Amino acid sequence: METKMSKSTFFNSYYELLNKKVCSINKEFLLDSASKIIETKYNSGKVIVIGNGGSAAIASHISIDLTKAANIRSINFNEAALLTCFSNDYGYENWAEKAIEFYADKDDLLILISSSGQSKNIINSAIKGKQMNIPVITLSGFMHDNPLRGLGDINLWVDSTDYNIVETTHQVWLLSIVDYLIEHKS
Repeated sequence: METKMSKSTFFNSYYELLNKKVCSINKEFLLDSASKIIETKYNSGKVIVIGNGGSAAIASHISIDLTKAANIRSINFNEAALLTCFSNDYGYENWAEKAIEFYADKDDLLILISSSGQSKNIINSAIKGKQMNIPVITLSGFMHDNPLRGLGDINLWVDSTDYNIVETTHQVWLLSIVDYLIEHKS
């Protein structure tokens, strides 16, 4: 029978792993991402943040914090009627790309989140952003050479195949960028 002490070993190991992943990022990538967001604000653009599932929840959180706390216009496309309408009319793989086509402007910035880096709708969004000459920041994990990772101007990658580790790391990185922007009065 396991003791409480041996069970707590799981949490110790988990938090050590999470800390290692969060700290694994080259901080220059975070500073470059913050600079892109500031540049977008000064060019009167907006930040568009898109993800699926848990990454969609992160997209909502980040876009709200950018708008409310950092005073940087930001949107996400998590409104059910928009998502289901565009998915129905254009296919799920294309809904986000079409949303970008309809809502993005030349001075905007895309932040695209996919834990695996293989979500076709997120990949198509990156391609659409490139076609429209809109800067793209990607966040992904899993394979080092996942398709999304090669499509951004800045690519933040987590070396893990565990969804919760990847998503939590993405959220910490993005929230640290928001806090940096607040602290430095972007």
